[in-house]
Amino acid sequence: MRPGRLTTLQVRRLKAPGRYSDGGNLYLYIRPTGARTWVLRFTLPGQKPREMGLGVEADVTLAEARDRARNARRLLEEGHDPIEARKLARQEAAGSGFTFREVAALYVAAHQDGWRNAKHRAQWTSTLDTYAHSVLGTLPVGKVAVGDVLRVLEPMWKATPETASRLRGRIEAVLDYATARSWRTGDNPARWKGHLDNLLSKRSKAAAVKHHAALPWGECPAFMLALAGQKGMAAMALRFTILTAARTSEVTGATWGEVDLAAKVWTVPGPRMKAGRDHRVPLSPAALAALRPLHTKDARPADPVFPGSKSGAGLSNMAMTAVLRRMERGDLTVHGFRSSFRDWCAEATAHPREIAEAALAHTLRDKVEAAYQRGDLLDRRAKLMGEWAAFLARPADAGAVVAIRGRRQAAE
Repeated sequence: MRPGRLTTLQVRRLKAPGRYSDGGNLYLYIRPTGARTWVLRFTLPGQKPREMGLGVEADVTLAEARDRARNARRLLEEGHDPIEARKLARQEAAGSGFTFREVAALYVAAHQDGWRNAKHRAQWTSTLDTYAHSVLGTLPVGKVAVGDVLRVLEPMWKATPETASRLRGRIEAVLDYATARSWRTGDNPARWKGHLDNLLSKRSKAAAVKHHAALPWGECPAFMLALAGQKGMAAMALRFTILTAARTSEVTGATWGEVDLAAKVWTVPGPRMKAGRDHRVPLSPAALAALRPLHTKDARPADPVFPGSKSGAGLSNMAMTAVLRRMERGDLTVHGFRSSFRDWCAEATAHPREIAEAALAHTLRDKVEAAYQRGDLLDRRAKLMGEWAAFLARPADAGAVVAIRGRRQAAE
């Protein structure tokens, strides 16, 4: 056969195994088995020669094989590997049918093992379900644009800036995941710096920070007296929460395996803590008294300290809020009692700031201070929590409370 370009008739008549050149490094490859494929040979700088299959001859005509070879040579001239470019195109085509909702589910499945707990996963999913999927859910993930993201964020940016900011970050993460999987290309329309920060107001200016409604610390003893008249598991949990200055989720998720009544310590495991590390809570006599009626001989380590209506499960996060409403104190929040405790520490005791912060399981912002504070100050916190319990138990009509710091300053 003459060298150079093949003809359609020649291709049809060729039977013997071998490589038949069409020029430009395009070959018809007939294998000993009789399989017939189009192949392009090429060499990238500094690499060995490679072969790129262009299709089976029965499905790809000579003209189509030449077009495919021409496109591949164009990529080579531009410095691209045509095989890798084809892989990328196939990945993009495979992902083009995915909707934003489907990719969000894939993102959660890929990352959930690294998240602290099931609650975090539920929050991740519910935030997207509630606010994003009504707009983005059915859109092809590769087609989500900045206008779509703004349709989600703008209605809530000023009303609920913290939720909106968290949602923006989650949309950005889903779209970054899609880009990494080659299901979309280009910049992320949900990115903040240099993009949405030019289109949306800063969070600090969008709305004032809303603090959890807290009871003035001087009124806490009267509240505890009123709480003592409330019946039920949630009321007992609320009393314990206030005595320990704990977070709601830490109390509702507490199990007997975390409580050492003899050592007078409740250890909340890291996965259930906001800071992600174990937190030992010294139990005052009043806190122990709140627990002992609930502890039975047959209690198992996994049993909830404050069981809810579902077998084997603790109270819901809203159970203690319901107690406040029954007491006609819907103006307060459970979390707000942590603020009451912190204000009492600052205004009515001489305990150092780091002791109060450690009692609240707050991470010290000062890195130097945090580096020197290696322990958890348990003994000193035990004294603080004992004083807090004693203060809460004082008679409601004991008269005006004088801050210890104030007396010190007057003496000086």
